Amino acid sequence: MSETQQGNESAFIRSLRQFRDKYFPNSRPGSSKRTAKEDVGAEPGVLESLPADVQFHIMAFLSPRDLCRLGGTCRYWRSVVRDPLLWRYFFARDMTLWSSIDHTSMPRLESLETPLREDPGQDLMTEYLRSSPACRRQWRPPRQTHGAVASFLQSLSLTAEPRFLMFGPGLEQLEISLMYVMMRSPHVLPVAGLPRRQIDGVGSGVSFMFRGQHKFNVLVLYSNNSIERERARLEQQNVQSRLFVQEEDGQTDIPAYSIAPFVQDVCRAVDGFIYVANAETGWDGKLEVERAQIRAMLDPLWGPVTRPVLVLSCVSRDGPGVGRTSRTPCVVMAQRLNLRRLLNPWMVQDTVSESLSGIMDGIGWLLGACGLRL
Repeated sequence: MSETQQGNESAFIRSLRQFRDKYFPNSRPGSSKRTAKEDVGAEPGVLESLPADVQFHIMAFLSPRDLCRLGGTCRYWRSVVRDPLLWRYFFARDMTLWSSIDHTSMPRLESLETPLREDPGQDLMTEYLRSSPACRRQWRPPRQTHGAVASFLQSLSLTAEPRFLMFGPGLEQLEISLMYVMMRSPHVLPVAGLPRRQIDGVGSGVSFMFRGQHKFNVLVLYSNNSIERERARLEQQNVQSRLFVQEEDGQTDIPAYSIAPFVQDVCRAVDGFIYVANAETGWDGKLEVERAQIRAMLDPLWGPVTRPVLVLSCVSRDGPGVGRTSRTPCVVMAQRLNLRRLLNPWMVQDTVSESLSGIMDGIGWLLGACGLRL
């Protein structure tokens, strides 16, 4: 357990003892017996009579839905469950384990660092329920019965398949190529075709089929030729990208980029973007460069800001074993890339190149953000 988690746990247990003293003052050792005029409804039950650390241990195993139900049983548990210290502990415990985050659910990380005495009105319970992927799935409105039929009819009526531009350092820096595995995994994403014609004046890319119903096209832009990319990967260096042109103004240390003319044509032709980020810890990337290049690619000059951006937070392999690497949590990735400053809708999805784990969730969100009913 991290020091942050230990500190939050200790602080909440102290707060829990204060709640007990407030609602059950006569339950403390040495307190006087209750009189007949006292409210017998305030007598603690079996669960309330347990030591504070045992109560906390039990709550740590409950799901958010169960905690909300517990909070509806009495005033004592309502106050306990809404205690921001409890949800600050859950944030510290769970946030690094989340597999996805998007522009509607990204938590305000600065609020988790603000002392509660400076902002006593923080509703961290609502913030957690809004941010947690499990909670978002649990309380998602049920799909209408006719949804599958409508989705099928919509797929027939579309005159052109959605087209996405894929770029980013994760395409080139990882040991296992994400695009290589995608092209050879028909059980996950079948290849629906390699169009030989240009689309809107740019390359044709590769078409995939999503869940047997929705065809979409991916156009991949690499920073340089394959020889330069492989050399940079082996030496763990950042290759000079031909996609971007650095602008020199001499007034700031923050890099600024514009995109090359041929990339401008591509940006105008696509319906959304897939940014493949290198989530393997230990790679010495240049965050300011990544942020600046993302801003250049999403510049409103090249298309509407309503186009969605899927960030695949990618590692080569996942899980224990030889060759496995630790990953940057998706919430941390979103913060590193300053995604909250984007005007476009966005989502960060944990992905594994070797197994394509997570990619179907990400593509599903991307197609839905483009207006498809899935």
